[in-house]
Amino acid sequence: METMLPYRALDLTGELGWLCGKILADWGADVIKVEPPGGDPGRSAEPSVAGSDGSVSLAWLAFNVGKRSVVLDLEDDADRDRFLRLVEASDFVLESFTPGYLGRLGLSFERLRAVNPRIILTSITPYGQSTPGAAAPASDLEIMAAGGAAWLAGDPDRPPVRITEPQAGAWASLHAALGTLVAHHYRQNSGVGQHVDVSAQAAVVTALAHAPYFYDLNGEVPARHGPFLVGRNVAGVAMRNVWACRDGHISFAVYGGVAGRTSNRHLVSWMAERGMAPDWLLAVDWDTFDVTALTAVEVARLEAAIAPFVATLTRREFAEEAARRRILGYPVSRADDIASDPQLDAREVWQDVTVAELGRPLLYPSGFPRFGSTVPRLARRAPLPGEHDAEILGQPVAGQR
Repeated sequence: METMLPYRALDLTGELGWLCGKILADWGADVIKVEPPGGDPGRSAEPSVAGSDGSVSLAWLAFNVGKRSVVLDLEDDADRDRFLRLVEASDFVLESFTPGYLGRLGLSFERLRAVNPRIILTSITPYGQSTPGAAAPASDLEIMAAGGAAWLAGDPDRPPVRITEPQAGAWASLHAALGTLVAHHYRQNSGVGQHVDVSAQAAVVTALAHAPYFYDLNGEVPARHGPFLVGRNVAGVAMRNVWACRDGHISFAVYGGVAGRTSNRHLVSWMAERGMAPDWLLAVDWDTFDVTALTAVEVARLEAAIAPFVATLTRREFAEEAARRRILGYPVSRADDIASDPQLDAREVWQDVTVAELGRPLLYPSGFPRFGSTVPRLARRAPLPGEHDAEILGQPVAGQR
């Protein structure tokens, strides 16, 4: 019986594209991280965790799990030849260098395609390959700002804020992985590879897909509203979406429509059982309630009645009762909640992976898509620099002799 070899991806990316390679590895590709002498600089990025041989970046460990590693100096003639030999036997090349850098090394898409006509080169850069600012470097903060996401983050009475966890690489890598697979589908029919050009800025714009509707429906450009929902009534009133409870926060809103009216009615009934529903709230006719017509005064009155009740609840109590009573809402989970979430546990999301630099396991989320009854599992831990030189290259490489 013929053995089917996995598709091979050569991953030259920095932090902006790490996740793209991980996604391909999660889906069964043999992803080889091609690192410069000394290893990928991102291995020391903060935040880090201390190990026996120094600290190692948590982001590196998270987004490079499942890959193998070789060390090659692409500015060295012999190593470039070794790299091109890898290209001959590969399906994808992923990179996030400044546009033109690979071309100056003699590794342009045209050169790679001459070596392997089926090769797919996926380039992930801040602004794309041929825009006016294509050569400009950019951090996560700059890309999230340039993509418009920062404009909608934060409170309305303050300047825009940075989203705490870097996300530009996630958006760019998701687009890159999808683009790579679309190019692969085309190749399956045509036999021809392509150059996939991903702009991280353009990918971040996708996060604002809801924003145009504000203008279409209300004729206004959306702005920051912190923990509030907007665009739900003709008066443009912001309505609370995150509420403080005894041990954290819950997400809940006063909704309209059939589902919202049912949810609102059951919440008020629960409040009444606790003796915390004012008479005027008990008298509301939820069958005729129209959230789109609420005024700022009416919204403030509703929220002033509901907030003290929510403050008496724990997140778990709200979750259990909301499910039982058919109330639209859910606790705002913390990191420790995610690690012990029964839904994720039932899905077998978590997997212990021993980290070489630490000599102990860390808890990882395994590949999220499931196909049939197969539970996805991470193929291997994140590699050490050049750990797989011998098995992949079969000979010493520059910087490792």
